[in-house]
Amino acid sequence: MDKRKTSLFFFIFSMLFFYLPLMVIIIYSFNEGKSMVWQGFSLKWYKELFLYSDELWRAFWYSIFIAIFSSMVSTILGTLGAIGLHWYKFKYKKYLQVLGYLPLIVPDIIMGVSLLILFVTVKLNLGLMSIIIVHTTFNIPFVLFIVLSRLSDLDYSIVEAAYDLGATEIQALKKVIIPMLAPAIISGFLIAITLSFDDFVATFFVAGPGITTLPLRIYSMIRLGISPVINALSVIFIGFAVALTLSTTKLQKYFIK
Repeated sequence: MDKRKTSLFFFIFSMLFFYLPLMVIIIYSFNEGKSMVWQGFSLKWYKELFLYSDELWRAFWYSIFIAIFSSMVSTILGTLGAIGLHWYKFKYKKYLQVLGYLPLIVPDIIMGVSLLILFVTVKLNLGLMSIIIVHTTFNIPFVLFIVLSRLSDLDYSIVEAAYDLGATEIQALKKVIIPMLAPAIISGFLIAITLSFDDFVATFFVAGPGITTLPLRIYSMIRLGISPVINALSVIFIGFAVALTLSTTKLQKYFIK
């Protein structure tokens, strides 16, 4: 077997490994019965999802709000932090860069427990605010290093030219630096939304009574078996993720031009 055939084999195997489970979810979301035995085509689980799953949708909207809000905050802080670490020289700069890596390598369960202890110590009520703080905390490093990688490829002479033409630091930031960093900022924002929306472990420790995100709600549902309603919801998410990916790719091409 030559190299091309070997590469093709591993590519097909990888695609099947990643996407076959998704295909199974899509197929069984249209199954008439609850079991994994095909009993006929039906849209009953989509009907149940949209008409009778109020608690599931309430958890969904909580997750959407938390993901968007925490991602916006982490994107702003991560972008400004990346610019500061890349272009400014100050004491302990290297130590701050090392500290920035810690949330990336610390297990979620450690972060969840440590922040829970912190919230209890400062007497912060567990709920919506505590979840937002946790999600913002673990999202900032992802945005930070995505923007830093983009900054390392930029030509700083463009920024210097803006200064020579009389631009202040704020004007150069808004009209030169931010537009050049737009693809990385968008990527960081979308990754932050994905991580926030999917997070279960850290959220599990800091979620207070009355606030349930979608991962927590799904976990409580599947303890007694996988409901086909979850399959229907997963199919909708898959379609939304594909549409978002395609639109984001076009948006990034627009900024690059």
